Amino acid sequence: MTRRVTLVGIGLGHPDHLTVEAVAALRSASVALVTVKRAGDPLAAARRELLAHHAPDLRVVEVVDPPRDRTALDYESAVGDWHEARAEAWESALIAHPGDAVLLVWGDPAFYDSTIRVVERVLARDNLTFDWDVLPGISALQLLAARHRIVLHEVGQPIHVTTERRLREALEQGQDNVVVFLTSGTDLSGLDDWHVWWGANLGSPSERLVSGAVKDVAAEITAERAAAKAEAGWVMDLFLLRQL
Repeated sequence: MTRRVTLVGIGLGHPDHLTVEAVAALRSASVALVTVKRAGDPLAAARRELLAHHAPDLRVVEVVDPPRDRTALDYESAVGDWHEARAEAWESALIAHPGDAVLLVWGDPAFYDSTIRVVERVLARDNLTFDWDVLPGISALQLLAARHRIVLHEVGQPIHVTTERRLREALEQGQDNVVVFLTSGTDLSGLDDWHVWWGANLGSPSERLVSGAVKDVAAEITAERAAAKAEAGWVMDLFLLRQL
């Protein structure tokens, strides 16, 4: 029988964020691979807690996540090198731990996550053969809208989804309803006439939410982001910007 590897979207780490399909995948697997960025990684600990809740007998293997060069001038090349290093690490873990495996993906595998690309690289190395599936999870984008009790777009209007690094480019293109991922501090300068719905560490005990006119809440967002990071030891935030 061909080995199976399943990428499982786990939402934002809360046990209730998993689908029934995802829970079944965890309980049928032989091993779960959990990436660890550093000793005492709180996100790895959250994954372990989730597994203990849904599949307490599942063997858990930690895979050290290679660092990414964040100083490189060529962003795309640096990310490609990082993906290749991750593929090598995951390949080694899969070879060392046989049986059907699950890879836990924060949020949903389709949104600003490299797991699918890394698994494709593992297969391209031709040292392993396996079937693989992707199971969706609740994304931060969905939870942001739910927490603020909003629709992400006006009636019949589009949503532009981008990263903070490319936010100004999107605004110059005339986008006026923008969801922003991969933030590093939430720079809202020059956007006083916009409305923002912001959230950090969604679904966790350190969750923070702020909404309002940018000119009124920008300082509050900065303070709440710092507070979330101080409380949890990490921060992941995103926001919706809309020109009103």
